[in-house]
Amino acid sequence: MSDFAGMEDLLQDFLQEAHDLLSDVDNKLVDLEKMPDDRGLLNDIFRGFHTVKGGAGFLNATELVTLCHLTENLFDKLRNGELHLTPELMDLIMAATKCVRDMFGDLSSGVQPLRAPADLLHALEGVLKGESPAPVAAPVASAAPAAATPSGTEPDWEKLHASVSGQAVAATGEVITRAEVAAASAAAAAPEKPARRTADRPASGSGGGRRIEERARENTIRVDTARLDQVLNLSGEIGLTKNRLTSLRADILAGKNDPETLHALDQAVSQLDLLVSDLQNSVMKTRMQPIGRLFQKYPRIARDLARQLGKDVELVLAGEETEVDKTMIEDLADPLIHLIRNAVDHGVESPAERAAAGKPAKSLVRLEARQEGDHIVLIVADDGRGMSAERIRAKAVEKGLITEEEANTLDDRQSFNLILLPGFSTKTEISDVSGRGVGMDVVKTNIQKLNGSIEIRSEPGKGSVFLISLPLTLAILPVLLVLLGDQPFALPLSLVREILPIEQDKVQEVGGKTTLVVRGEILPVVSLARLLGWQQVRYPEYGVFMQTAERSFILGVDSFAGRDDAVIKSLEDFRPRGVAGVTTLSNGQIVLILDMKELLADVGQHMDGIGRGIPALDFV
Repeated sequence: MSDFAGMEDLLQDFLQEAHDLLSDVDNKLVDLEKMPDDRGLLNDIFRGFHTVKGGAGFLNATELVTLCHLTENLFDKLRNGELHLTPELMDLIMAATKCVRDMFGDLSSGVQPLRAPADLLHALEGVLKGESPAPVAAPVASAAPAAATPSGTEPDWEKLHASVSGQAVAATGEVITRAEVAAASAAAAAPEKPARRTADRPASGSGGGRRIEERARENTIRVDTARLDQVLNLSGEIGLTKNRLTSLRADILAGKNDPETLHALDQAVSQLDLLVSDLQNSVMKTRMQPIGRLFQKYPRIARDLARQLGKDVELVLAGEETEVDKTMIEDLADPLIHLIRNAVDHGVESPAERAAAGKPAKSLVRLEARQEGDHIVLIVADDGRGMSAERIRAKAVEKGLITEEEANTLDDRQSFNLILLPGFSTKTEISDVSGRGVGMDVVKTNIQKLNGSIEIRSEPGKGSVFLISLPLTLAILPVLLVLLGDQPFALPLSLVREILPIEQDKVQEVGGKTTLVVRGEILPVVSLARLLGWQQVRYPEYGVFMQTAERSFILGVDSFAGRDDAVIKSLEDFRPRGVAGVTTLSNGQIVLILDMKELLADVGQHMDGIGRGIPALDFV
């Protein structure tokens, strides 16, 4: 049974506050390494550990208190000038903060944290006694999403404080933070249990704890009260407009059809239309969260990996205030980690290589987010060695991912996209960091799940840039409505480049397959009817030029029904392959939203080399 039975909500409040605080400490540690004499940073980090220690004390997490106390004392000596920060000492501090985060995993699973590793505790105690920092296991920041467990509503802090303030002040005689109050309330709500101890601590936290946290992240969200007030105000105005329409309806049913009444009806309907649009936008904004909450853990990850590889790398963040759909933030964690690790490991040169190339010893990796129209653009760029399109093509041929003939048809942009294929890697040796050829495939797959695209730019000797384009929200999807006969289907507009007529005299046969030349590029023509398994009753009159992360093609359709912003309804109980969801048109007709990647994957086994793996399906 959980050691915190009956007080899970209060425990999650504490974990949320503490995790946010520790993430801030991680970033300040990275800054401190650049400015070791900054007293402001030293004081902030000292207070961070002190706050976490206080909250852990109220939860009787003895081992966590012990570790935080040692680290707090170390920073007290640093800020008083009794110790000086060295790379070895920073490694020790980073190892301590990682262990603190692991202990949070135990608390999340409802059990008391185990004892910190003995070598870590001995190293901290030795430094406090004036000894040189003893080596500990190299700290490598976890690549898993930060274990944040946001609460759905804001607790009544005054009431919580009133219930435990006597105990809290008596115990510490110090100012109590919100995290400590939540922890103290939790402790007061359940019988005291002794902390579990062991000779040493396992390498990782409890898997059960991670499952609890993931479930909490899926089901809760922090929303600014101002946004909720706006939703409430709009709901009230819609209610007033509804009453007005009800009154006008009664007048019309009573035979009052004069121009004034009809004009009032028209105004009320227009007003309702505006209010509903505003309400929809406001509700969408409640799902939006600053991407800085995701970015804040990456400087630590980049720093630890660079230290492990013997490189000097600074991660520069920009656009942290950019807001992204909350569900996207969670799904972006792994792709961004892979890209940052790739930049530090593959992209950035060693200090000796940079010196030989006349570059500064410190490498810069930039992580940026910005909004462009109805899309969010994420950029991961480095000033490293860059990539050679020719070398990438040769490596792909060597690994059997493409043929020599296919390689000869690829331009630089298409060649760079080869690194997104499963199994591709330029590393000759496999390490614990890279070389297995799975990272970039994960990036591509996760971005595609978000209806996004990825573009790669690189120049040998100057660096590489990865641009990820994503829709603002997954709840509303801009679509192009196409027709097969009288049946409409919705295609994600993010994949559509242009619409063009298919003139039979311009269609060519290449290798027995149907192709069309568009501005000098030979593209396969794929029939939507054949993709869906329908009988092709007539020659498609129009083509939709579509482009995914790794291929371009022409989709043959009969006609078009326009563009729309689809409110996606998922098919949870039964989802046919190739269908992303459904939407409803203004006339009430239900339309399937097609998942082109799945449809193309179904026929991908019949590859003929045209369009990089897309079979050109012959028309009847």
